[in-house]
Amino acid sequence: DILAAFRVTPQPGVPPEEAGAAVAAESSTGTWTTVWTDGLTSLDRYKGRCYDIDPVPGEDNQYIAYVAYPLDLFEEGSVTNMFTSIVGNVFGFKALRALRLEDLRIPTCYTKTFQGPPHGIQVERDKWNKYGRPLLGCTIKPKLGLSAKNYGRAVYECLRGGLDFTKDDENVNSQPFMRWRDRFLFCAEAIYKAQAETGEIKGHYLNATAGTCEDMIKRAQCARELGAPIVMHDYLTGGFTANTSLAHYCRDNGLLLHIHRAMHAVIDRQKNHGMHFRVLAKALRMSGGDHIHAGTVVGKLEGEREMTLGFVDSLRDDYIEQDESRGIFFTQDWVSMPGVLPVASGGIHVWHMPALTEIFGDDSVLQFGGGTLVAKCIASAEI
Repeated sequence: DILAAFRVTPQPGVPPEEAGAAVAAESSTGTWTTVWTDGLTSLDRYKGRCYDIDPVPGEDNQYIAYVAYPLDLFEEGSVTNMFTSIVGNVFGFKALRALRLEDLRIPTCYTKTFQGPPHGIQVERDKWNKYGRPLLGCTIKPKLGLSAKNYGRAVYECLRGGLDFTKDDENVNSQPFMRWRDRFLFCAEAIYKAQAETGEIKGHYLNATAGTCEDMIKRAQCARELGAPIVMHDYLTGGFTANTSLAHYCRDNGLLLHIHRAMHAVIDRQKNHGMHFRVLAKALRMSGGDHIHAGTVVGKLEGEREMTLGFVDSLRDDYIEQDESRGIFFTQDWVSMPGVLPVASGGIHVWHMPALTEIFGDDSVLQFGGGTLVAKCIASAEI
């Protein structure tokens, strides 16, 4: 079974057991009435079951409901179908004041139906030929408004200065001031020039996110033809179906895939409603991505240390033990699925380096946007 841990806040007068049972039913075989077609199948075989419910310590009228879903309810290799089933309708249920999906346990037999990350941590290190330290990157700023030529100039300066790679921001797609093909060409020129001068392998996350899957793949194909080592996708706004398609293309064509989590806070920021990011992180590992933004703990964006480290381990490690102090409700075995590098990005700079390396360790990406480019401004002014 797929196991789910929901934080349930029932409406006044609704017993927690009834709320938990309603969640299990509404997210599996239940409907609002009895229908004659119930007799044409075995509901006992296919229905979700709420097998335990515990009060949340220190919270009034909040409970953790544990629900088990039979595997036959889910299409193999489809994160889209998994989420449609588990969280598709139940969050609007009248019996609930609020509902949050805290964690999932994915059984090994279902995990094996997914490709997972295109390459994984070790293959990526081999591609960059960089070991024993975090990888260093920079998001080009300002994120919008630069021409393609000036954008490429910023990429070159950052890569020449010692960074491993630079990055398109999440909303850099193909706007009138900088069409995607022009950006790709100038960034490729910057990469090759920086590589020639430094003798190191360099890269730039070329954002392939587009309005259609066809355009997304076309942009990834262009990146491959230019010899770019890595592309990027906004996996929540782009959607899991598009992301899985791009991940398969990247594995088949030797491209690394960087994942941005734009829109995640719409889903995960509220403490009693929505979905915790650890669930979105597990889903990304199944759908496919070699990096994903994971917060910073020390920067400008929200993130609690122990909870962040809990889902970072879920991204990188092969096997994770249950540890509710870190928000891990279930033991998870990834059965040799490649790991995902967590990316620390958002309001960080060089003085955060000691804390970031202590928190995230060597297998991580530390990404400084304004923290890199403001240093270039200061250096230029001093010259």
